Amino acid sequence: MMKRFLCCFLLMFATAAPAAFALDEKTPPDVLVRSVTNDVLTIVREDKAIQSGDTARVLGLVEERVLPHFNFRRMTMLAVGRDWRSATPAQQDRLTEAFKTLLVRTYSNALTQYREQVIDFKPTRMGATDTTVQVRTEVRQPGAQPIGIDYMLEKTGTGWKVFDVVVAGVSLVTNYRGSFGSEVRSNGIDGLIRSLEAKNSSLVSAQAGS
Repeated sequence: MMKRFLCCFLLMFATAAPAAFALDEKTPPDVLVRSVTNDVLTIVREDKAIQSGDTARVLGLVEERVLPHFNFRRMTMLAVGRDWRSATPAQQDRLTEAFKTLLVRTYSNALTQYREQVIDFKPTRMGATDTTVQVRTEVRQPGAQPIGIDYMLEKTGTGWKVFDVVVAGVSLVTNYRGSFGSEVRSNGIDGLIRSLEAKNSSLVSAQAGS
């Protein structure tokens, strides 16, 4: 379920139409989500390369347009949990890069599957001094129950960044924490790094052969 609906999240941040270029570090988080979402849905429905499953095209768009909206370091820190503190700075860097690659490789191809989604944006409660905000949406698609997707964003010096997404009540970072903890207990931080990098290599090979 997590994999199926997290791709909706990437869909919303995968690329941008010209209107999105007006967004900057002062753009409120709910406006950011709404603007990019509407632009992306239009483009994905019209982009024949994406619809035909062009992996290089999809990955290129994700690399260019998804990553600036994420705080992958904080996402990795939350997913690794308390074991993060025992990692050296070099290990933290490798963990962050490996986790980022895993997320992008795992979910980006799902962009080719989306056509008829309708996004309902819920009112966002936000105070003038808030630095962490939840942006709530609901994804509706034919033949399926609506799915709630909540975006957790934090205010940074370069604008609002996503550090977690909650799909139907399930947190992305929490979803990984159990397996990451088990790997660290069995093989240490380096074992977790090796495991993530091995998964990424397998995904690269699989996508290259598709």
